Amino acid sequence: MIRLRTPADLDACVRALAEVQAADRYPVDWPDDPHGWLTPGDLLRAWVATDEEGVIVGHVGLAQVEARVAELLGTPVRASVTRLFVTPPARRGGLAARLLDTAHAAEGGRLTLEVSDEGRAAIAAYERYGWRRVASSRARWHNSAGQPALVHHYLSP
Repeated sequence: MIRLRTPADLDACVRALAEVQAADRYPVDWPDDPHGWLTPGDLLRAWVATDEEGVIVGHVGLAQVEARVAELLGTPVRASVTRLFVTPPARRGGLAARLLDTAHAAEGGRLTLEVSDEGRAAIAAYERYGWRRVASSRARWHNSAGQPALVHHYLSP
């Protein structure tokens, strides 16, 4: 089941994020304030996915598009996908695609997302879902080598 995230979901989202970070190093460095990381100031809304027992196993958010990213894309976009993750046991069933579809349907327009060059599995998934890479840039955060991360910018189908 996918539903809008509520404030009461944040502790469970942090537990799910910890599973993802242990498996994939996403985020690269564990945030000092994981609740705050899941709720950035530009967040518009977020959704969670739950399993049959009601345990949160996935998350996606929509955020305002940064001006520098909008300029880089060269085309109007409604929002930016952020904080997308699915716990390892819940993968391989299309949940990430359903979370993206939920965000896309709710916003009603073209979306963007960025993914680190190190995220090969995520890149393959986005391209399989029909997202198109339109630009690359250096991020303000660092990759696993401690350098400004190379991120690729995608547009929704």
